Amino acid sequence: MAESQGRTCLCITGPTACGKTELALELAEHVPLEVVSMDSALVYRHLDIGTAKPSAEVRARVPHHLIDIVEPTESYSAGRFARDAAALIESIHARDRLPVLVGGTLLYLRALRDGLATLPRADPVLRERIDREAEAHGWSALHERLQRLDPAAAARIAPSDRQRIQRALEVHELTGQPITQLQRGESGNGGANVASIALVPESRADLATRIERRFDSMVEAGFVREVEQLRARGDLNPDMPSIRAVGYRQIWAHLEGEYGWTQARTKAIVATRQYAKRQLTWLRGDPRCEPWPAYAPGLIERLLARVTKEFRSR
Repeated sequence: MAESQGRTCLCITGPTACGKTELALELAEHVPLEVVSMDSALVYRHLDIGTAKPSAEVRARVPHHLIDIVEPTESYSAGRFARDAAALIESIHARDRLPVLVGGTLLYLRALRDGLATLPRADPVLRERIDREAEAHGWSALHERLQRLDPAAAARIAPSDRQRIQRALEVHELTGQPITQLQRGESGNGGANVASIALVPESRADLATRIERRFDSMVEAGFVREVEQLRARGDLNPDMPSIRAVGYRQIWAHLEGEYGWTQARTKAIVATRQYAKRQLTWLRGDPRCEPWPAYAPGLIERLLARVTKEFRSR
């Protein structure tokens, strides 16, 4: 741990549906803490059911930050998260409470912990050419090209994530280097001291089942109606970061008539499983994220001992 407690925080991360929020709320029963959401979808207002957003009752009981802070028409970047989270960590410590990052957007964790690399500015001409290539050959073909140029980036980027595929290819063409290599180099602001615990399921099959059950529970709670209301606004489209969130884009496409409900459900569940796989790949490559078995008995006792030793004893 760094000597400056004001920039020290705990992070509970891991793949989707691994029990991060539940563990944080259990910890809050024993330790005065505030949650700083590390989830790129929870920042959006009106995206509630499909993001598993904590309820108003939970947020009244345990303070949560970086939830419902932008409209779904807006973008929210890793750099902005790093600035916002760093300020919150300081203010939470000033209240003599423990800041706990909770979420699975691992780019946000890297931005806060390491800063962001200085990358070239966007090149509109190059981007237009990449878009034309995608139109001619499909984004899956460009993802395959990225796999050859930068396997680490391809492992973290979904074949359907047009924006990130385009950016990774753009950076490679402008610099001749993989974006992951540049991101490991010179950094901008950041540098928070983060003790990271990654909840990792011992069984992929168990995680897959949990993901499927969670999606069906969201549908029962009104997920489709939520997406219908977002479509009805008239100011959103499926290319926006908010609507590209897993689950939202598949239901949106179903409502647009691109495929039936059975296919939409399957696509949403498969996309969530693929996202979890990419999260696990990232975590395996990050030695600073200490793996703990998700759903294991005794997790809260282990976490309390860790917090008492490394945080509350200061």
